[in-house]
Formats: sequence, C-alpha cells, structure tokens
Amino acid sequence: MTENSQDALEYINHMASTRGYVLDYHKVMAKQDFPVLQAANGLVSAAYLDQRTLDRKTKELIFIVSLTVMRASKGHIQSHIRVALDLGLTPREILEAIEIALPEAGVVAFQTGFDAWREVVEADGIEPTVKAHEGGSGA
Repeated sequence: MTENSQDALEYINHMASTRGYVLDYHKVMAKQDFPVLQAANGLVSAAYLDQRTLDRKTKELIFIVSLTVMRASKGHIQSHIRVALDLGLTPREILEAIEIALPEAGVVAFQTGFDAWREVVEADGIEPTVKAHEGGSGA
C-alpha cells in the first residue's frame, strides 16, 4: 500500500466513524481523486458535522428531509435514517420530518423518503379486507 493510499484509507475510516456511514462515491473518490474528496468533505464537515448551533439530531432530520425533497437515492436517505436512529431519534420523529416534504415537494417526493424509512424501520401497514387493486407505493 502506498503512502497516499494509506492516507486515503485512514481518511475514509475517519469519515465512517464521524459520519456513521460512507457512500460508495466516497470510497471510490478516496482511491481515484483523494484531494477532491477531502475538499468536498471539508464543506460537509463545516455545514453538517462540526458542532455549531444546531445539534446533530436536528441536522440529521434536515438532511433526511432535504434528501427526500431532492429525490436522492433510497440508499443515501437510508444512511441518514440509520444515523438518526443511532442518535436516538424515534421512527415516528423521522417519519414526521419526512412528512414535511408533502406540502412543499408533493407526494412523489414524499414517497421516496417514506419508502426509504419504511424499509429501515420495517414498518408495515393495514391490508384492506375488500377487493382492491394493488397500487404499489403510489398515492
């Protein structure tokens, strides 16, 4: 392992321990363009990870809602849901945050976050007892 790859490994390990997750693009960037990963992570640290006025729980909820509104990948939203749960937020608190997307971004954006949440917390529903077509996860 070269010195640069050792530095990148230490950096990605540090990212994992401070964030509670790493995304696939973090791993690839650590190997392929380490300086850009460091620059991007510096911005994330300043805005999200560094302790300032907002606590980490609040920041996680904001992240979950913003990712939902932006229709980020399910895996990305789920990584923040898992961190929020690790921080002590309840599934209901996270759901209520995701529901904020409804009036601002609509049901389609909401469903992106809702589906991510439902899978992570293994939420189930109530099945109708009358004949109905299966609607998937739509409205």
